[in-house]
Amino acid sequence: MTGLMRDAGRRVVPAAMVFTLLAGVSACGDKAPAAAAIDAAKPVADKPDAVLEPLSIETAKGPVVFRVEIADDDAERERGLMYRTALAPDRGMLFVFDETAPRAFWMKNTYIPLDILYIGGDGRIVSIAARAEPFNETPIPSRSPARGVLEIYGGRAAELGIQVGDRVRHRVFQK
Repeated sequence: MTGLMRDAGRRVVPAAMVFTLLAGVSACGDKAPAAAAIDAAKPVADKPDAVLEPLSIETAKGPVVFRVEIADDDAERERGLMYRTALAPDRGMLFVFDETAPRAFWMKNTYIPLDILYIGGDGRIVSIAARAEPFNETPIPSRSPARGVLEIYGGRAAELGIQVGDRVRHRVFQK
């Protein structure tokens, strides 16, 4: 593969881009390494290479289908949708936890408004935080214990008629 590098076998990156990125980072000689790392965390759009799984929500208007990224470990849950500048209307991120417990999310380093849907262990939506404000670091708690949290583009829940009590269908919530 001349001129190309593989990134964990999932994405192909032109070598020229990698060289340019490395040259740019090394040019930041006057910055501390931590500051250079922060600069490298530029906003990114929707991840076209993300592994997606189907998720549907049974609403009074009928089923609504999303394709979601799964955040099921501490590092993925911590990063979430931070630094993204776009999220397609049929996409989202499902945060999965081992236990059902009270949850609270915030919008630190999140560029786009989100609807945050807290999902109980039985797959029912227990609360919805609509149009969470970008960059707001105030915790947004679930009203009841949740095993999963679905983040979708802000305003989509109301647009699609998604309400508390609707059932989420995904492999995580199968009994």
